[in-house]
Order: sequence, then C-alpha cells, then structure tokens
Amino acid sequence: MNVIDDLKLQYKMGGIVIRLIIWNIALFVIPFLVFSILSLMGITIDYLQYVSLSSNPTVFISQPWTILSYAFFHTGIMHILFNLLVLNFAGRLFMTYFTGKQLFGLYVLGAIFAGIVYVLVFYILAIDAPIVGASAAIMAILVAVATYNPLMELRMLIFGTVKLWHVTAVIVFIDLMQLRSGNMGGHISHLAGALFGFLFIKLLENGTDLSKIISGFIDFFQNRFQKNNATPFKKVYKSHQKPAPKTVSKIVVKDNNQQQIDQILDKISQSGYDSLSQNEKEFLFKVGK
Repeated sequence: MNVIDDLKLQYKMGGIVIRLIIWNIALFVIPFLVFSILSLMGITIDYLQYVSLSSNPTVFISQPWTILSYAFFHTGIMHILFNLLVLNFAGRLFMTYFTGKQLFGLYVLGAIFAGIVYVLVFYILAIDAPIVGASAAIMAILVAVATYNPLMELRMLIFGTVKLWHVTAVIVFIDLMQLRSGNMGGHISHLAGALFGFLFIKLLENGTDLSKIISGFIDFFQNRFQKNNATPFKKVYKSHQKPAPKTVSKIVVKDNNQQQIDQILDKISQSGYDSLSQNEKEFLFKVGK
C-alpha cells in the first residue's frame, strides 16, 4: 500500500478529528502550491482576501461565505501547526464524551458565532481588518469539553498531572491579556469561540443540541442527492428454489470479513490507527474499495 492509499484509509477510518485536520492541511498546501507556481509565471494573486473574514460590511456582504471559510485557512506554517496540534488534543478529548456530528457542528457553529462577534465588535470600533484561522472554532471545542468535565486529569510533560480546566483557563487568560495586541481581532474571536463552547454544553445539558442544526442541514442535502440518484424501481421475482451451496459459502466469507473489520475497528478505538499492522491496513483498504 502506497502513501496515498494509507492517507485515504486514515481519512476513512480516522473519524471527524482526522478529517478536519486533513481538510485544513489540504486547504493550506494546495492553494500555496498553486499560487506559488502562478507567481513564478508572473501572476500574483492574494487568495486569502477571498476566504478571510473582513469586518468591512461592504466586503462581508459581497463575500458571505467568509463567515465560515476563514476557519479553514491559515497564513503560515506555525499558524496551522499550532492550531492543528490543539485541534487534535481538544478534539480527541471531546470525542471521549460526544459524537463526531456534535464535534463538527460545534466547529462550524463556533466559527460562525465567533465571526459574527468579531465583525460586530470591529464595526463598532470602526476598525477594518480581516481574520483567518481555525483558532476560534478550536477554542469552542476545548472550552466545551472543559465545561463538561473540568476535573479531567491530564499528564503534561513538564508540569505533571493537571486538571483540564487549568490548561483551558491559562489559554483563555492569555487571550484576555493580549486583547490590546496587534492581533486584537484574533483574540476577540478566540474568546467568542470559548463563550460559544461554554453555551453549547450548557444548552446540551438542558436538552438542546445545537449541533443538530448542522447535521440536519447536511442530512437534508444528502437525502436529496440520494433521491435524485436513486435507481428506478424494478420488480423482483422471488425464486422458490433452494439456494446453491455457493451462496452459503459467500455468506460465511462475508461474516468472517465483518468479524475481522470489527476486530480492527476495536483495535483502532483502543490504541489508534497507528497500532495497526501493514496487513490490517491493506485489508481495510481493500474492503473499503
């Protein structure tokens, strides 16, 4: 199995956290390569201006998609590296208690909420500046899981065992202290994302799952797409003949494959995808085709 096949398998089996990481990496690497090649040809395009969220009402109205796109693009390697490290950390903690649909819904809604707060605050302050990066959405995830279980113990390399709320409080405090820095808009969006993560869990504990807004929206379009591509109804005539021995043989093989898949999935859930042997990875890739 080559590297591409391995990445495809990780994307398929890794869950929503891995998929979000891959999406962010792809949207950083692909435009960088494409526009670097164009710049060598003498064509210079600042693509970030079309995906960054602007506090200028005129720009924002003309580019409404930026209320979400800004949360999937980054300005540099260190920017995306730090964000994805925190996303991996917070996302895996979140998945300990909640579902992938809830994490994705929180990511999207946290980004939208933080973007709206940023635009309103900067509009009131009469500041025209764009922001880009997944930090606000990731802060929503981190604060959400810290709100749900603040006493979760974490083993830190230097500090030893600490509580999750300690780590979260330090990060929030840093944002508060840097509100007057050159990246004020970024820190405002971080704090707004943190607020949304807190509200998300409090509403969830009271029976209101905001992530259903996003999952319901996705399910609606998936169902419409499946209906449009559904095959026409065909009348099926049942045969009263006894099944041939080959049919039984295929069922047994299918059951054995399913048992092996279940065992591998259990192994992934306990020890992670990297714990799989090369044969197990190749088996999953073949079955997934």
